[in-house]
Amino acid sequence: MRSTISGYTRLPKIHKFSVAGIAATGAAVVAVAVAPHAFAADTASAASVKPVAWSAEAFGETQQDALEQQTTAAVTAAKADAGKVSAEKERAEKQAANRSTERKALKAKPAAAKPAAKPAAPAKPAAPVKKAYANNVDGWISEAMDILRAKGIPASYDGIKRNVMRESTGNPRAINGWDVNAVNGVPSKGLLQMIDPTFKAYHVEGTSWDIYDPVANITAACNYAADKYGSMDNVNSAY
Repeated sequence: MRSTISGYTRLPKIHKFSVAGIAATGAAVVAVAVAPHAFAADTASAASVKPVAWSAEAFGETQQDALEQQTTAAVTAAKADAGKVSAEKERAEKQAANRSTERKALKAKPAAAKPAAKPAAPAKPAAPVKKAYANNVDGWISEAMDILRAKGIPASYDGIKRNVMRESTGNPRAINGWDVNAVNGVPSKGLLQMIDPTFKAYHVEGTSWDIYDPVANITAACNYAADKYGSMDNVNSAY
């Protein structure tokens, strides 16, 4: 049987039960009319029971209300689910934003300070300024005296100058070409008139190997005099 209510094509089971109830009630009314005495005893008790009667219109409205309630409940549930999804999405976005902020903070963290540079090594003491000496007999003797004192070779300024003036009159290029040494091919040379073999044997370290160098000539001669006579101060003639 098809329903005449718009939107419904078939009645559910509960609706069939309701229609059957209506039919049964109608039959009961007819029976009472035929045999009133037979149902008199039941009339009083039946009067206290509210009869159930469904019309097609009331039935359709009831079903429409049920559908609307279901629809409303479904919409409410969908909104609730959408709200949950939105809340989850918002929470995930916040977490992602927090992680991004943390990564940026880590990247922006200042690099560890580099260890302080080691203190510079103390500067080496400056080399002593070389003493200046005059380029003459006095200057040559003064320089030679400083070297002799450093080497522990005895001599005095006066003893050196006296012998220099006697031997060469202060000429560092003086050379003797007439004495026995010259005859033997080894002439005396320089301020204190030394022959080459003696100069080489008594050369003082740190001075020139040139026999005509004034300071080298004086220091070698004083070294020789200290070995042979105790000091240049003890030499008063050719030696």
